[in-house]
Amino acid sequence: METSTDSAEVRLVVAQCFRTITSSTDDNDVTAALHTLHSYLNDGTENTTSSSHQSEFKRAHYTRTLQLLISQIQADWLQRFIASQKTEVWDGLFLHGPPEQTLLGLMEGICALKPSTSLDHLTSILERFLQRGGLAELLWSRCLDTTPSDSHQLRETLLGRIVSLPDITANRLHPNSRPLFLPQQYYMLLAEEMLTALEKTCQALKAVVLAVMAPRLSASTRSDMIWQRVCWKLLENVPQRWIESVFTGLVQAVNGPESLGRIIGNLVLTNRKAQFIITHKLLLLQYKYETQVLRTILGHLAADRDRRPLLLQVLRSVSQAWANPSAVKHTPLEQQLYVSKALLLTVSLLTDSELQELRSELLQCMLGGMQSHLDSNVVNIRRVGMVVGECVSARMNINGTKLKFEYDHDELTEELLSLMNPADSSEQTQSETMNRVVDDEETEELPQNNPEPRSSQTDPDSDLDSDDELTPYDMSGDVEMTQASPPRYLRDCLETLTSSEDTERVELSLKVAESLLRKNAFATREISVQFTKVLLHMEDKYNTRDFLALRQRSLVALIVTDCLPVTQYLTSEFYSLNYSLRQRLDILEVLALAAQELSQPITEKRHLSISPANTDLTPYPGDNAVNWRQVVEKRIQSKTKHFSKGPAMPPTKATPNRYAPVAGHFFFPLLKNYDRPQATFDLLGGDHLVLGRLIHTLGLFMHLAVNAPVAAQMGRALLDFVWAVRYHTDQMVRRGVLFSVCSVFLSMPSQNLLLELSDQLFEARSWLADVAEGDPDSDCRSLAVQSLVLLDKNLKKQLEDPQALSLKS
Repeated sequence: METSTDSAEVRLVVAQCFRTITSSTDDNDVTAALHTLHSYLNDGTENTTSSSHQSEFKRAHYTRTLQLLISQIQADWLQRFIASQKTEVWDGLFLHGPPEQTLLGLMEGICALKPSTSLDHLTSILERFLQRGGLAELLWSRCLDTTPSDSHQLRETLLGRIVSLPDITANRLHPNSRPLFLPQQYYMLLAEEMLTALEKTCQALKAVVLAVMAPRLSASTRSDMIWQRVCWKLLENVPQRWIESVFTGLVQAVNGPESLGRIIGNLVLTNRKAQFIITHKLLLLQYKYETQVLRTILGHLAADRDRRPLLLQVLRSVSQAWANPSAVKHTPLEQQLYVSKALLLTVSLLTDSELQELRSELLQCMLGGMQSHLDSNVVNIRRVGMVVGECVSARMNINGTKLKFEYDHDELTEELLSLMNPADSSEQTQSETMNRVVDDEETEELPQNNPEPRSSQTDPDSDLDSDDELTPYDMSGDVEMTQASPPRYLRDCLETLTSSEDTERVELSLKVAESLLRKNAFATREISVQFTKVLLHMEDKYNTRDFLALRQRSLVALIVTDCLPVTQYLTSEFYSLNYSLRQRLDILEVLALAAQELSQPITEKRHLSISPANTDLTPYPGDNAVNWRQVVEKRIQSKTKHFSKGPAMPPTKATPNRYAPVAGHFFFPLLKNYDRPQATFDLLGGDHLVLGRLIHTLGLFMHLAVNAPVAAQMGRALLDFVWAVRYHTDQMVRRGVLFSVCSVFLSMPSQNLLLELSDQLFEARSWLADVAEGDPDSDCRSLAVQSLVLLDKNLKKQLEDPQALSLKS
């Protein structure tokens, strides 16, 4: 009876929504109806729709909903939706439902529609469905469905759509088929999704078996030696080819090292393959497991005297892997974190005598590993090196000294630090703390031998002198009075920064320097180079608040106000002697920020603000890989043709900027002398941090030079420069190279790209394909894929242009 009631309620609500969508002229009513249909697909905690209603909607009404949406794809209310609204309430109904119905509905719509913007819209949704792992979800759902209720004909139709998707889309979209729908890419994606579904199936089967067996075996072996002997004999007789599957599932299913020890006993001592899996493969070759798995494995090795030699063996291998410079450069960050956790857990389980035995080996690995980690350009890798160095040195107690680094504390560092405190010692530590507190309280209660005289009687006049009854005066808005005043003239500001020893005057001058430089352009041009030299060499001698941010903003103001002289000075000083790496990085940062400001349209009004929010140090755009992807994706979208939906929007008017005429002055001087090592600066040697930042900066200059007259020359020069370091061992350098290649493909005119770089494009494409497939860094792979997409678009555009072909011939 409850099922029929649910079915009737859902049917009534869906029918009302359908009537609203097909006949209502009020956009708000249509949006509300779409949200109501959405509620049957959302599984979040905030959704009030019952699970029975959701199941009924997916079973009986979801396909009809998709058919209705496709039939209304030309409706006026849909054309009036903004892009974000359309993505949320219309596209979301296709992407959050049962995957098999979604695929069939989209394919049916694509086959029914004529070439139009509506067809392009459905094609985009199908592409997003595949990119989001829709095929893997579809296959996995079929694996879970042990008793399929659908018909044989429906299964055959579904299989046919999956297999023939490239042919169907090619027939409907020719000649504008999407790259993902091409047979080579689609069938590779299908194979990967099939493997993903099979892996999930195997893992689920293992989990089902061990999730039932492990808790029961753990409970049975807790007090019964016969059960323990039976378990040991059972695992001893596991065939060799299945040992890995059994052990990997078991260490995840048991509840701690004690349970594991009771179930497997000392099997790691008698079975060589089990020993290899426990002491090597699960610790060094695989890194997908939770920290609890590491605690279980290492705790099992440490729990028995006969197994502790294996713990020492693990420490040697893990410490060597952690200290390996090649591993630091070429393995993913996730694997390095996994090895670091294993190292800290192992060190925490060793006794003092065992630490003394391994002292020299551990010290050598620690020092070498810290150097490799601190040399990395990746912030998290450097931070891991600092934390591990601190923890290991504290545990070894080298000459009573401990290493101490300054780093930001976050979830990652807190987790690593917590690994040095074994779980079994937490209660002891807590009890010791409580005992100390009790002792301190008892000490305070003891009478003093020579107490200081105190007035023990109440003074009758004390209430008259008390200030407790007075209302405190609000001083939150008070400003500290200072004797010095900020300079009003630019030369006075420069004089103070150059020669004054007054902390207050220097701080005030630095705070107003940017506003003075921007407001007095004529005076700035007279002393711009001198002012730049002072700021570049200025040190924070007085611990000024926001010193780096204030100096950076002033240098940017100098470049923007008097561009050519200041830029020429900074670019020439970049390769000069007697500069620290920090100063060279400062030069690149202010040049990049100034170029970004100059690239803004001249017609755009910008107002100067000296609010505290603007005193933050502007981060260098090359430090964040997400920033590069956003820049590249934004430019890809700007170069992609979109068919308009609804009223035509006026095209964006091209506006001049101040960067295009001077782009070459930012770019070409930085390409000089990069291959000439100096006494304190070797760009192609050990100073790969500066090399990576330089390549990022040059790529940014190239990106900002779109439509500039000098863009073609910059593109050729940049490709020649980065081509020599494209196989660099440092991942930040490789990211910079790929970002620069993306910038060239985006900013360099397509006709110049084909005419002037045709000999290099084939080799570049082969290299990008190798990086996209085999680079250990995920950001490098992502940038390589984006570069390939851009290159293919440019080549296709030029090959379809008869004029470009005639020029090429």
